[in-house]
Amino acid sequence: MIIESRFNGPPGSGNGGWSAGIFAANHGADGPVEVTLRRPPPLDTPLTVVDGDVLDPDGRLVAQVRPAGDPPPAVPPVDPATAAVVSAAYPGLRDHPFPGCYVCGPERTDGLRIFPGRLPDGRTAAPFRAPDPVVPATVWAALDCPGGWAVLAPGRPYVLGRIAAVVDGLPAPGDDCVVTGAAVEVVGRRAVVDTSLYGPTGALLGRARATWVAVSPQPASRP
Repeated sequence: MIIESRFNGPPGSGNGGWSAGIFAANHGADGPVEVTLRRPPPLDTPLTVVDGDVLDPDGRLVAQVRPAGDPPPAVPPVDPATAAVVSAAYPGLRDHPFPGCYVCGPERTDGLRIFPGRLPDGRTAAPFRAPDPVVPATVWAALDCPGGWAVLAPGRPYVLGRIAAVVDGLPAPGDDCVVTGAAVEVVGRRAVVDTSLYGPTGALLGRARATWVAVSPQPASRP
């Protein structure tokens, strides 16, 4: 099991949602799964899952995979036109802590390019065109950053700490989908957020609840 370098989030680290989706798939649990990241997932490094613990070649704990209990609630859907309008005002286009992120980084022409904008009620929404190929980790990745952008603010970056997700279905390559996100609770440095992915017919394809942790700002990595 390897997180390839192109699936990065912060520089030198795997994107949290993609990494969690890979870890969950390799664990093979039935039903909702919760993944807790214990340190940044290393890139291009062989990893193993032992009794739900994801370990690096030196035996260090990278993540833990556990049953999640009840499925996360769904964030209400948004029509594609509204999602496109708010996405045009995506704050990450002007100020992004990790502009090379595979999911939401504006510098990644080869990424998912999910750019969540803020709705008047505080939720986020973004259009999402499914890539080719699509795997369950693609849905986990799409369910990652849109929730974070419900709490991210200039000078206040967050990173994913824990995510519990359910994949109800996979979009077909090229499908035009919509992702929605919402903040549930913010206490100190920790924020709980929900996200949902809807397919082109409006069907719910995935939902997640995640805990994000605020970190110190750092200079953005530019090519």
